[in-house]
Amino acid sequence: MTEFNLDSILRNNVKKLVPYSSARSEFEGDAQIFLDANENSLGSTLGNNFHRYPDPLQKQLKQKLCAIKNVPVENIFVGNGSDEAIDLLIRAFCNPGIDNILIFPPTYGMYEVSAEINDIAINKVLLTNSYQLDIKAIKEGIDNNTKIIFVCSPNNPTGNLLNTASIEWLLKNFNGIVVVDEAYIDFTGTQSWSQRLNEFPNLVVLQTLSKAWGLAGLRIGFAYSSKEIIHVFNKIKPPYNISEATQQLALQALQNEQKAKEKTNVLVQQRERLLEEFKQFDFITTIYPSDANFILVKVDDAKKLYQYLIAKTIVVRNRSSQPLCENSLRITVGTPGENDVLITTLKNYK
Repeated sequence: MTEFNLDSILRNNVKKLVPYSSARSEFEGDAQIFLDANENSLGSTLGNNFHRYPDPLQKQLKQKLCAIKNVPVENIFVGNGSDEAIDLLIRAFCNPGIDNILIFPPTYGMYEVSAEINDIAINKVLLTNSYQLDIKAIKEGIDNNTKIIFVCSPNNPTGNLLNTASIEWLLKNFNGIVVVDEAYIDFTGTQSWSQRLNEFPNLVVLQTLSKAWGLAGLRIGFAYSSKEIIHVFNKIKPPYNISEATQQLALQALQNEQKAKEKTNVLVQQRERLLEEFKQFDFITTIYPSDANFILVKVDDAKKLYQYLIAKTIVVRNRSSQPLCENSLRITVGTPGENDVLITTLKNYK
């Protein structure tokens, strides 16, 4: 196993950085009068204590996450969606114009976008035809300036879990950060990589409340990693990256874990239903297995079918421009009623 050295890959300017010190981070304890942060002492027009800056480290939210996810508080970073964590990782570990990241298309597009924004090169190794990691090609795709590998599992847009042994190989043989993006993990019934943080000091696991918890509008995501990597996140993040309203609503949502599980179960049942229903349509040439809340299908004419569904006020995603996804549509699992309409509409397609 390759020995991982965090200090050797952290950017020098980040090592030297003195983080912004906010009023709320300097004082801890009980007080009756707060005159330290230039807030509006007369209060908010909305009430709810919104005139005060939020907890910069989201301590209550992390404590609840700790109980639900079985991850210690010190191993949790809370971000403005998983996208913030992706961006912070690239900014912390990749030197602009010098370093690169490695991704496996077809995959989630924000890895590439964040790298381009930060002037970081992108090495790409295509998944295999069965949408799994190609270890032989990956060995050739890694160079001395590769600092981060992004793995999306279940993968977007293909929907499948990536092979555990292949991810283990990356973690054991790559002397950089390996990010496992688990946005759709709650639809799988498999163990999260967050339960293996102690095994791999270079592992970062991303999750979100956007999918199974149904909170896409709040923009809140998490990174789980070693205390040392979480310290880097907290060092370079904006001081108040999660608003008070978002923290309150997320905490309320996390009190309803059973409700989230019930909704997830319904979506999984409907996913299996759609996987079966799609078999009746000759114009669907391949139905890819899914561990997520969506299904990727290959059809005889993706553009034509996409436009037909649009005309029927049903919006799906045409992924044909992505590598290995020619003539492919990504279809989110809808409500039972929405899925009824989708199936009926597909039956009338000619």
